[in-house]
Parts: sequence; structure tokens; C-alpha cells
Amino acid sequence: MGLIRRHKLIRRYTVTDAAVHDSQVLGDILDGSNTACDVWADSAYRSAETEARLADHGMRSRIHRKARRNRPLSQREQQGNKSRSKIRARVEHVFGALTNDMGGTLVRSIGIARAKTRIGLKNMAYNMRRMVYLAGVTGSPTPT
Repeated sequence: MGLIRRHKLIRRYTVTDAAVHDSQVLGDILDGSNTACDVWADSAYRSAETEARLADHGMRSRIHRKARRNRPLSQREQQGNKSRSKIRARVEHVFGALTNDMGGTLVRSIGIARAKTRIGLKNMAYNMRRMVYLAGVTGSPTPT
């Protein structure tokens, strides 16, 4: 899911069946027209392939570091993850709203087309709710 960090709006998303890991479709949601070139994600997305793909798209990886067996994270890596978490928390708030306020994450439907429609409508409803909030906070109909 592509998000504007500042406004917490969903800009881009992809729907797959449950057998596909999120990191496999990362390239589908990368937006070259986005003015921010940083990609924030948890450690499940970190791989040499992902890092290379981001570099090819001219984007900077802000993906969490992960520890390996018998090799814990250094103090510097832990501090880096902590600073990355401050930005990622904004994305997690969107997932929390979709999960807690809008019917959860489980999609029960027959066929991927119905699942895409259901998730698309949920994302649109979330964005509409968020726009109403932003208009009230800023006093204008669109976020600045």
C-alpha cells in the first residue's frame, strides 16, 4: 500500500491471494512520480533483491534491519530501526484503522475480483473519512 506520510492517505495498493507474501508485490506499488524517494517497511521486506530494485528505481531504502541467528543487531542498527519506526507508525495507524474501525482484515469472498473490489471500496471509504478529518483540522476541503 502506498501512503502519503504527511496525510495518511492511501495512494496505491495491490491485492493478491493469501499465498503471496507482501514483499513479492513491492514493485507493483512503487510510485516513480512520488516526490519522496524513501521506502519505509519492516524487516520482512529486506533482501538483496529488494535493495537492488529500489536502487534501480532511484529510491532510498529505509527498511528495518533484521538480526540473524547468532548475530544480534548492533547498537547503531537498533537506533536506526527505532528512528525508522517513528515514520512507519504513521503507516501502521492506517492499517489499524482498516482493521479495527472498518471490519478487520479478513476478506471472505469467492474469487480475486470480488476481493479486489471489497478492498478497493474499503480503501476508498478510509480515504474519504480521512479527507473529512483533514478538512476539519485544516479548515480547507483539501489537505495542504
